[in-house]
Amino acid sequence: MAAALEQDFDAFYQATHRRLVGQVYAMTGSMHEAEDCVQEAYVRAWQRWTRLSAEHGNPEAWVRTVAGRLAVSSWRRAVNRLKAHSREAPPTEVSGMNPDHLAVVAALRKISADQRMAIVLHHYAGLSVDEIAAETGAKPSTVKARLARGRRALAPHLTEFAESFEPRQPSQQNIKQALHRGEI
Repeated sequence: MAAALEQDFDAFYQATHRRLVGQVYAMTGSMHEAEDCVQEAYVRAWQRWTRLSAEHGNPEAWVRTVAGRLAVSSWRRAVNRLKAHSREAPPTEVSGMNPDHLAVVAALRKISADQRMAIVLHHYAGLSVDEIAAETGAKPSTVKARLARGRRALAPHLTEFAESFEPRQPSQQNIKQALHRGEI
């Protein structure tokens, strides 16, 4: 029985790990932070795996939610650290990332955590508004507002023609291909 649970969890981990790290990376802008948050979320999932796999309809959403909450806690600690330091170190580059992806991640760092989470879950994870609402505990109308405001807040950071910028939603196929290539 224990071996079957372990194999079930291992299969779940193998199927979801890379995708979740990419999604949390887009939320945090730090590969190290994303890996840490996702790993901690998997540890917590393993500790509850019997109940989680039996009762929770979507363990991947559970892990993503926990990792997102850990990232938010980390952001709060980071803000406090930044206030304590007078200088901010230049952002570190992640090798192998394309410049467009790095620009999006840098822009995501400049908007609120709620907007960032909604945008990443919608555009990178491919979740619907209702799925995001269920995962974050927000109303669908709140999720829609966060998406709209987040896109508007991102526009000036992503193009020099912000006034004429019409945000377009990347197709699910493009997102899936980018996730598969490990760009996200």
